[in-house]
Amino acid sequence: MTNRIILLIFFLACLLPSTAQTFTNPILPSGADPWAIYHEGYYYYTHTLGNRLALWKTKDLTALKDITPQTIWTPPSAGPNSKAIWAPELHRLDNKWYIYYTATDKANDGDANRYVFVLENTAADPLQGTWVDKGKVNTEHAGLDGSVFEHRGTRYFLYSAYVGPQSVLVIARMKNPWTLEGTQTIIAAPTHAWEKFGGRQILEGPEFLAGKKDEVFIVYSASACWADEYALGMLAAKTNANLLDPRTWTKVSTPVFQQSPAHNVYATGHNAFVQSPNGKENWLLYHANTGPGQGCDHRRSPRLQSFTWTADGRPDFGQPVKADSVLQIPAR
Repeated sequence: MTNRIILLIFFLACLLPSTAQTFTNPILPSGADPWAIYHEGYYYYTHTLGNRLALWKTKDLTALKDITPQTIWTPPSAGPNSKAIWAPELHRLDNKWYIYYTATDKANDGDANRYVFVLENTAADPLQGTWVDKGKVNTEHAGLDGSVFEHRGTRYFLYSAYVGPQSVLVIARMKNPWTLEGTQTIIAAPTHAWEKFGGRQILEGPEFLAGKKDEVFIVYSASACWADEYALGMLAAKTNANLLDPRTWTKVSTPVFQQSPAHNVYATGHNAFVQSPNGKENWLLYHANTGPGQGCDHRRSPRLQSFTWTADGRPDFGQPVKADSVLQIPAR
């Protein structure tokens, strides 16, 4: 076989989609606040970049290292959403794409001026078309980490609000994808010691998860992100309850997912939930540090692992798998 033929075979092989059946964590070397959504055969992935919004498009969420992200939006040079572009989430609502992200004003930055903003795109593919700025979501408090979910015909907005010396979780009904209406209800505040590590009392990154029986859940991140003890907590409510009533929600008393020094995984938090392409597996997407004391910077990296359900219909996330553990890819 000539060298020319060998090179041709190699070139053609590079054009073919990955056939790998296993992967290892982290799925990228860096990336905090990971988020992914599966739509019409593709995953669209994003994470905090700080100075822009970008998307990865892939059929295999474990192959992000092979994908070149596409920047879809950069902040204006001035104004309320000009700095600290954090925690993007991509949602498909009313046959349009929306990205919710956190930002502040570079002329007067900090938590007091940190809010959730939203962009809209009418294209079928979020990497095409034009992203239109729909402005700041009309939250009652400054805050971050906006998320959207639908339940029993109603669309809700979740975010982490700065209230006094702490961050609390707030829920509200949505009038449209960029406007809240009615009461904005605080449904949880830091009450346990494990929600107060790192010198702050913080609940953030709320994510909705439908249960397997008669409950729904909100999984959130607790404590300061720079603490090794940064962990996931969970609220539970009955499926048919009034989700805007704080009495509806019961907090699980211990973390549902936390650091594992034995596995060298620390500061586990800010998660998203995705399903396998065949819709039969549930996966937890989260960021963590590989080593203690690494703080809240670029060393945080996204990881992916499957989770199961208990007999009573609640999620069982287990413990963080070791970095470089060989895992089966999500089932296709």
